[in-house]
Amino acid sequence: MSTPTPGEPDDVGPDREQSSEPTEEERQEQLQAFNRREADSAWRAVAYMLTGPLIYGGLGALADHWLGTSWLVGAGIVGGMALSLYLIWFRYGTH
Repeated sequence: MSTPTPGEPDDVGPDREQSSEPTEEERQEQLQAFNRREADSAWRAVAYMLTGPLIYGGLGALADHWLGTSWLVGAGIVGGMALSLYLIWFRYGTH
């Protein structure tokens, strides 16, 4: 392996490309991919906000019916909302 002379580039050859800035088309593709990821994240957050209270409220309603109480629906809804908010904060708020 020889060292390059001062006027000779060391990593340019037929199998290596020189690094250059991305083209306008590549920038547009990167921007579109970023926008898709952000939109997907937003819709996931909305889904978490809806499903948490629905699932835990439903479980509370079943437990109310089975146990003959009336307060577990509210506790399930509030607990489901709290868990949904925590999950959203943990997944999307820490990066």
